[in-house]
Amino acid sequence: MTTVTGHSGTSSRKAQDVSGIRTYGGWRRTRGIGLFGLGATATLIVLGCAVVPLLGLAIDVRTGLTLAVPCALVTLVTCARIDGVPFSHLVIRRCQWRWAVARGYTSLRAGVVSDHPSAWQLPGVLAPTELLSVEDGRGGRFGLVRDRSSGLLTATLRCASTSTWLVDGADADAWVSNWHSWLASRGFDPLVAWVAVTVDTAPEPGSTLARNVGVRLDGSAPRDTQILMAELVDGSPSASADVDTRVSITFDPSRAGDRLDDLADQAAEVSRALSGMEAALSECGVTVLARCSATELAGCVRVAFDPTSRGDVESVVGAGTTVEEGGPLSWETSGPVAAEEAWDHYRHDSGTSITWSWHEAPRQQVTSNVLVRLMSPSRYPKRVTMLYKPLSAGSASRLLEGQVNAAAFREAYRRSQGRDATARDQADQEQAQNAAREEALGAGVVLMSLYATITVTDPDDLPAAVADVEARADQSKVQVRRMFGAQSVGFATTLPAGIYPPFVAGRSTR
Repeated sequence: MTTVTGHSGTSSRKAQDVSGIRTYGGWRRTRGIGLFGLGATATLIVLGCAVVPLLGLAIDVRTGLTLAVPCALVTLVTCARIDGVPFSHLVIRRCQWRWAVARGYTSLRAGVVSDHPSAWQLPGVLAPTELLSVEDGRGGRFGLVRDRSSGLLTATLRCASTSTWLVDGADADAWVSNWHSWLASRGFDPLVAWVAVTVDTAPEPGSTLARNVGVRLDGSAPRDTQILMAELVDGSPSASADVDTRVSITFDPSRAGDRLDDLADQAAEVSRALSGMEAALSECGVTVLARCSATELAGCVRVAFDPTSRGDVESVVGAGTTVEEGGPLSWETSGPVAAEEAWDHYRHDSGTSITWSWHEAPRQQVTSNVLVRLMSPSRYPKRVTMLYKPLSAGSASRLLEGQVNAAAFREAYRRSQGRDATARDQADQEQAQNAAREEALGAGVVLMSLYATITVTDPDDLPAAVADVEARADQSKVQVRRMFGAQSVGFATTLPAGIYPPFVAGRSTR
C-alpha cells in the first residue's frame, strides 16, 4: 500500500492560473531519513553490511573477504528496486504467498451445512467480522459491522454527490475546503480510527427500472404506448449506470473517554457521533440519504461476490425485509460459495476481480475533479475507495517535523557528497516545508491511500477491464499498481466492512 500525506483546504495550498481554473496543492508521499532513497531500517542494514567486513579485516584479511561476499549480496538485495519497489519487499511477498498457498489460505469452499451456527462464512480478512443491527435513536435502525478480533465498529452512510462540473467554481472550492475541515475535525475525535469513501458503479441491470415502471403502468393504456415503454425499459440498461456513493466510518470504542465495555453502550456512542458527522457532510457537496441498514450492507457484499445477483439483491433490499425479520440477506450468507485467490486476480462465485492500489499520487497541482475519470462508470462493475486516516494535532506536528528533518538530512548528505540536488528533490523539500507551515497555521493532516477493484463475469473480458482502469488512472494523473499476492485484501478493502490494510497486515486472519 502507498501511504500519502495529504493537506488541503488552506488558502496557501490553492492557486489560480491565468485561465481561471482553481488548482490545489495535491498530496505528498511520506519519505523517511535514509540513504539512496531507502528507509531507516534499510539504511541501517546497508551501514551494517559496510561495517562488518571492515571489522573482519581488522581481525584477519581472509575473514574480512569472507564476510564481504554475503554483505555485498545483502546490500544489493536491499538497494535494488524493480519499478520503484524494493526487491527485498518483492521477495518477502512472494515467500508469504507461497506459504499461504501451501496452508490453503487462498481458497474457500463453503457448504450449505455448517457445523456451528456462528461459524464464520466470509473469507480472509472478512472472517472476524459480524453484522449488527442497532437503533439510531430516531425510531429507525442501521447496520454496524463489528470486528470481533479488535472490537472496531464500522457504520456506513449512503450519500448522493453533486458533480463539480454542474456548479460554479466558487461552490466547488467551498466543498473542497469543507471536506478538508470535515477530515481535519476527525483528528480531534478519538473515536474515529479511519474513514473510507467508496464510489460503486455498475451497468444498470434494468430490474429496478422495470419494477418501477411495471407498478406504475396502467393496464388500460393504449397497446402501442405499452410496447413503447417496454422497449424503453429493455434498452435503458445499456445506456445507464448504477452509482452508489458510501462513506464508511470506523470507530474504536476503546478510545472513548468513558470505558465502554457493553456492546450496546458502544453502539449508542457510535450513533451519537454519527449525528454530528452527517450534518457536517452536507456542506461538502454531498447529501446524506440515510445510514445503511444491515440488509443493505449484506446486499453490497453479496453483489460484490456475485455480480449476477445484483438485480435480485436490489429487489430484496427494495422490498424492505430486514435481517431481524428473517430476510434472505444476512452477513453469513453474503459471502461467496467458492473463492480462489490467484497471484494477480481473485475469482469468486460468478465474478473475477482485480484490485489496484495507489502507487504514486499526481505530482503537479490538481483540480477539484482530478479523480472524476477514475470514478466514473465503465462497462464493468467497479469500486474505488479512498482511505483516510486522520491524525491528531500532536501526531500531525511530529510527522511533518520528521518529514522536514528527513528532507534536510538528504540535502546535507548530497552537499557532503558534492552532488547537485535534482528538481524532484527540491520540489519535495519545498512541499515538506509548506505542509509543516500550513499545519502550524491550523491545516489538518491525513494519511491517504486509494484502492480500485473492477469485476467481470466473463474472464475473457479481464484484459479489456484492466486496460480501462489503467487508462482512467492515467487520465487522472494517478499511478496504480496491481496488488500482487494480496488481491483478496484489496477486494475486501473496497467493501463497507471497515478493512484497513495496514491494520490487518500484522494480525492473523484465521
